[in-house]
Amino acid sequence: MKKLLLDECIPRKFKSHLPRMIASLRLQDTLSAAKLVCESWSWNMKKRVAISHPTKPTPGALVESASTLSASAFIDEKIKELGDWRGKMLAKVRGIIHAADPEIIEERKWVTPTKPGTPVFSHGGIVCTGETYKNVVKITFAKGAALKDPCGLFNSSLDGNVRRAIDIHEGEKVDEAALKDLIRAAVALNHPTKPTRGFVGAPVNLKGKSTPKARRKSPR
Repeated sequence: MKKLLLDECIPRKFKSHLPRMIASLRLQDTLSAAKLVCESWSWNMKKRVAISHPTKPTPGALVESASTLSASAFIDEKIKELGDWRGKMLAKVRGIIHAADPEIIEERKWVTPTKPGTPVFSHGGIVCTGETYKNVVKITFAKGAALKDPCGLFNSSLDGNVRRAIDIHEGEKVDEAALKDLIRAAVALNHPTKPTRGFVGAPVNLKGKSTPKARRKSPR
């Protein structure tokens, strides 16, 4: 019985050292010595596993897990995690964006080992992003500098040559109609020759000017 237990508990590479270990420990009971050796070997293996799999995440691990989560699910989770006015505002803006253009798709960009990524809304290119900070929800238009803003929604990143942003603070209301117009204009800017459903006005070129109408030739 003791021999059977020894064969089951002790790895092959330890068996040759067993007599010397037992003699050095001066243990009378062979079974107790075998048990001690098994426990020691098991503890060493656990220690090795712990060292090879530390609690600190491996660089790139977050990126890998992030890629397995869809963009829409990521935005859902972000809204849920915020759990305050910022989450409600992001959800509201998200609904306005999709109401303005049902063909808008949601993306997740700029994921790093330390940052989970940014919600992005695209149609023929990036239309805008939805970022949340400690005291503000920021809607950044990728080509905002080329868009007309008659209602004055843009209140941030005004000095740049490309982007424009809308900073929304707690308690502030969003002009839904004006925001929808900006969304549609941004989509039209990504498709200079393709009219956007629901967008009234001439297409916009990359310089933000109305596309001139073709002149008719006068009959001779």
